[in-house]
Amino acid sequence: MIFIVVKQKVRAKYADDWVDLVADFTAATRAEPGNICFEWSRSVDDPTVYVLVEAFKDAAAGEAHVQSEHFKTASAQLATWLAAVPDIVHVEAPGDGFAPMT
Repeated sequence: MIFIVVKQKVRAKYADDWVDLVADFTAATRAEPGNICFEWSRSVDDPTVYVLVEAFKDAAAGEAHVQSEHFKTASAQLATWLAAVPDIVHVEAPGDGFAPMT
C-alpha cells in the first residue's frame, strides 16, 4: 500500500471554502479503483492548514492517480489556492488498508 500525508497551507481567502473547492478532485480520486482513502482534515491550530491523508493499493494505483486528468486539473488549480508548496510524507506500508488497532 502507498500511504501519503500532505500538509497544505491554503491562502486565507480560500480556507473556508476549501472542501468545496476540492470537491470534484476528491470525488474523482475516491472513485479510482486503486484508492483506499482520500480524507481532508482542517488544522485546529491554523485554519488555513489542511491535511490530506490518502492511500492507494499499490504503486501502480498511485501512478494512475498522478497521471489522471483530475489530478492534472487539480494541480493547476492548487497553484492558485495554496499559499506555499505542500509538505508531504509518502511511504510504502504493509497491508491493504486500515485495520483495527492492536
